[in-house]
Amino acid sequence: MADDQTVLITGGTGFIGSYSCRALLKEGFDVVAYDTSTDTSILEALGVANDVEVVKGDVTDPLDIVRTTQRTGSSLILHLAALLADAVPANPRVGIDVNICGTNSVFETSRILDETVERVVWASSAAVYAPPNRYQQFPVTEAELTQPDSLYGATKAYNESQANTYASEYDVTTVGLRLGLAYGPYRQRGAATFVRDLIEQPARGKPVSVEYGDQYINWQYIADFAQAFVCALTAPESALSQRVYNAGGEASTISEMADVVRSVLPDADITVSNEGKLPWTQRIDDSAARADLGYAPEYGLEEGVRTYVETLRE
Repeated sequence: MADDQTVLITGGTGFIGSYSCRALLKEGFDVVAYDTSTDTSILEALGVANDVEVVKGDVTDPLDIVRTTQRTGSSLILHLAALLADAVPANPRVGIDVNICGTNSVFETSRILDETVERVVWASSAAVYAPPNRYQQFPVTEAELTQPDSLYGATKAYNESQANTYASEYDVTTVGLRLGLAYGPYRQRGAATFVRDLIEQPARGKPVSVEYGDQYINWQYIADFAQAFVCALTAPESALSQRVYNAGGEASTISEMADVVRSVLPDADITVSNEGKLPWTQRIDDSAARADLGYAPEYGLEEGVRTYVETLRE
């Protein structure tokens, strides 16, 4: 039960943040969306804009997030604010500032407000893993080698080290989730917008061409993505056997996902090639999250695509 607790969500007006707002409201929490953008269009589309306090703020300003956490009486923080994987290569310094220093601002807030902030849940990424050819078998567990080959992945790996240090030295309770690829209505940006096109273009009766056909993705319908954060925020402390968890969905290739889209939209005109190379290891073992956090994704590929298409039609 939420017991009138307030959750501060950094990046709260974005794609994942907005769905997380909705999921937490359903659980009875009060929600504050803290973001550099006060555009509430996704919150409005989800029907929850009037129930969320939206605060303009920047995680790279550590004093501001401390003050906001105090003012709103937030006892839980869900940290989602980040420069996304496709934006970091062109803006490496900004990526460091937002992804590493911004995360430090959140951990520092919890350390400073240790009597009121109970837990920080934050988004790591499957991008912390090494390229797929470095592994002998799949799916990969949290104990496997983490050696990212992207700056974005490196920022997430560094944040895992930060989280461990704040837990061991300052008794800050943190739970990080190594997530797969979120898909669903209202995604506007990010490295995986090609997935949006794979579903939305056929739904609109338009042809689409995608690459990466033989490569695997761990697909997570956005509602399951948000539910993973709810589980991490509400799991009893005694249940946490580790500080970072894989939290995935259904692993399949791009070609297999295209077949699912065709099964939902029989007239879909989709061309798939095996060109291009994805940077992520997406076949992840999330058995620890299921056991400790109670994470249980509800959407398989067909149900996720069908729900996505139905939402577009509405």
